[in-house]
Amino acid sequence: MNNFSLWKYILVLGVFLFGIIYALPNLSPPDPAVQVSLQSAGDSFDSRLVQSVKNIARNEGILDKNIEVNQKSLLIRTDSYEEQIKLKDELRRELGPDYVVALNLAYSTPDWLQNLNASPLKLGLDLRGGIYFLLEVDTDSLIETRLEANAEDFKRRFREESLKFKSIESDKESVTFLFATDEDKSDSLSFLRGFLTDFEIIEESESFKIKFSREGITSIQDYAVQQNLTTLRNRVNELGVSEPVVQREGAKRISVQLPGIQDTAEAKKIIGKTANLEFRLEANNRTLRSRKEPFDFRGVSVDLEKNIIISGDKVADANVGYDESGFPQVNITLDGEGGAKMHRSTRNNVGRKMAVLFIERKSAAKEVVLPDGTLDLIIEPVITKRVISLATIQSALPNRFRITGLDSPNEASELALLLRAGALAAPMEFVEESTVGPSLGAENIRLGVQSLILGLFLVLIFMVVYYKIFGLFANIAVIFNLILITAIMSILSATLTLPGIAGIVLTVGMAVDANVLIFSRIREELKNNSRATDAIIAGYDRAFVTILDANITTLIVAVILYAIGTGPIKGFAITLSIGIVTSMFTSILGTRAMVSLIYRKNNVRRLWI
Repeated sequence: MNNFSLWKYILVLGVFLFGIIYALPNLSPPDPAVQVSLQSAGDSFDSRLVQSVKNIARNEGILDKNIEVNQKSLLIRTDSYEEQIKLKDELRRELGPDYVVALNLAYSTPDWLQNLNASPLKLGLDLRGGIYFLLEVDTDSLIETRLEANAEDFKRRFREESLKFKSIESDKESVTFLFATDEDKSDSLSFLRGFLTDFEIIEESESFKIKFSREGITSIQDYAVQQNLTTLRNRVNELGVSEPVVQREGAKRISVQLPGIQDTAEAKKIIGKTANLEFRLEANNRTLRSRKEPFDFRGVSVDLEKNIIISGDKVADANVGYDESGFPQVNITLDGEGGAKMHRSTRNNVGRKMAVLFIERKSAAKEVVLPDGTLDLIIEPVITKRVISLATIQSALPNRFRITGLDSPNEASELALLLRAGALAAPMEFVEESTVGPSLGAENIRLGVQSLILGLFLVLIFMVVYYKIFGLFANIAVIFNLILITAIMSILSATLTLPGIAGIVLTVGMAVDANVLIFSRIREELKNNSRATDAIIAGYDRAFVTILDANITTLIVAVILYAIGTGPIKGFAITLSIGIVTSMFTSILGTRAMVSLIYRKNNVRRLWI
């Protein structure tokens, strides 16, 4: 009867060992920890600081063996998330702003498993606790900026092509071209149509307007959201938040999950900070009044050109340093395009002054009078611009230079951090926020595990009572299936959420469902007086197509849920998809391997099913 090949036994055994190895790290989950790292890459820890951190930790009842020291950071393991948060607050208060104190997770996986890249499951926000933000990208301001930049570009191109025009002005939605004659208008239209993309043209009597087409607006939105996604991930990573989730939600929104973080105000400061730099030339007597913009610099009003040489999105790297007099500075490295623009502009303007404009977007409360006469507070975005440096260009600047004139080391550190993380392509507003406490996350884990154990227990009892020894085979396959799901999610670095646990519970039922079909078919064959060995073969072979159809349709639904779903729905879809694939393997190949091993002889007379 034993038509189960040797290679199939080896495959099942190999997959089983694979699952055991990569699921093992979950028996030693990571410890909550606090990481102390340096603001500047050029600094290093000294023994006095290490001793100070150890003293603070000891005061919180933490043993020296829980403190790990390396060249650039300190890691202090704690026994609970509550102790972790308390220690983080104490270290921040004692160490001050010169060091980054962040929540982290310290793996306790044995070295031999780490050498195999085996790590425990990541827990989602609803299981670990933390902060959730939903932000909306203000793409309207980016469209306005793009239109203004295009207006300047069109002026330059028209002058180069000797095309006559009265004026070219931009507003929030369009760029208006005004001409003296129809001939000038016609020539300009022909020229623009030769290279204009992502715009639509609206003709009028003596003028025409251009505005972004629907495709152009969609392209700008996609660029802004993707750039802000990258920037937010960089900012969170710079500050050492462990396992953050930053992902797009719909057309213009971004969700941010910060597991383990409980300080909402600090988290908002981390991810909501919108700061950028603009490098501009100081206006001179040849600059048109309409192209000037006044700013204050150390109590004196200075006029800067509206044209921007480069902005902060061209910064490849930024770090804090100190000049010859000991004052803080930011050392900047530009990317290829930014370096070329800076070199070209400074080469042609030696002797003129160049300003560094610091732009920051904040939120401010404003009192408004409601129709019923009562007062209410509304939060409005406020954009502040200030000149932090104004220096004479002595020679053409390369792609590396420094910014001086900063007020404090803290300002230098923050500016370097924001520039290094990248500039936001467009401002963002907080539209939703929520906090999950660590105790609530622990309660979710406890209840989720209880539901899984209860569901598994009831299924195991039913299968053994109803299908006897074959039910025992199915139960072993179900447990094997759970091990495989855990191993695969650990390898894929998938995040386990509360809906994900629900997906696993559902998978437990689906895993035995395939065996129910197989065992019922075997019973039917036995009732038709088939030999035991023939009944087993027929049960597995003839039930396979039905099992495959049922699982494929469910898998299609899971893929659709993942594609169009967000947050919790994705977590459910991930575990369900993995569970479908693994249950197909365990319920068909796994149980058949056990059945073939037990009933490998052809003279079997009775099956306990």
